[in-house]
Amino acid sequence: MTIVPAWGGEQTRQSCLSCHPVHFAERGECTGCHLGNPASARQNIAHAGLREGKYARFTLGDMRQRKNGELLLEQFACRRCHISNGRGNRLATNLDAVAKQKTATELASSIRQPVDAMPNFRTSEEQATILVNMILVGSQGQKTGANRPVTIHFNNSKNMGVDLFTRVCGSCHRMLTKQRGAIGRGNIGPNLSGILTPYYPRRYKGDAVWTDEGLKIWLNNPHTVKQSALMQPVLLTKDELKELLFILNNTHE
Repeated sequence: MTIVPAWGGEQTRQSCLSCHPVHFAERGECTGCHLGNPASARQNIAHAGLREGKYARFTLGDMRQRKNGELLLEQFACRRCHISNGRGNRLATNLDAVAKQKTATELASSIRQPVDAMPNFRTSEEQATILVNMILVGSQGQKTGANRPVTIHFNNSKNMGVDLFTRVCGSCHRMLTKQRGAIGRGNIGPNLSGILTPYYPRRYKGDAVWTDEGLKIWLNNPHTVKQSALMQPVLLTKDELKELLFILNNTHE
């Protein structure tokens, strides 16, 4: 059944227009941006899976907005653990896939109230909204069905306290690894998930990526890299350093 809307043209019947004013009419049906079920006049049915307007900004194609959103995605280094827009480490859920399974509101809630081992970025509501929009736009056109699932071991008693990272670094730091899952328990220092990958914040000596060699220098004396560093030197044997670097490198494909 079709109707002729007030702005002209012909389109599939949308019961939502009986309650909501028309906007961005040139973009077509309401569901293109907001999802929901426009075939029903019953609110609980019509609003099932509804996407709020603030989470539909990505559909407008504003390139400046997307650029700013990408900068925020990099600032919080989401790809150190997640794949978004086809790029990132496979330490936690694939955001391209989860964007097709969860509502925008659920995604925002996961950002504002992170699970164990995920950094609490304490984002503002606006920052969380921008990140959700970036997750949604990044998931468009991505094929995720054939990907190998990620197995995450949170608070696994068999792994806790037995590796060198947990013993030496774990009182201040924590991180995700492919084989051991979540290790470490501290929140004093930064989350080190993916530190030796391209997706970790470029904070070595100001604006450089972390490398094996840079990490060795840092552990030997953090003050030679950053004079204001609060961390004390970590003295490791050659074998201990080798074991630690193996753990830190074991965070990506």
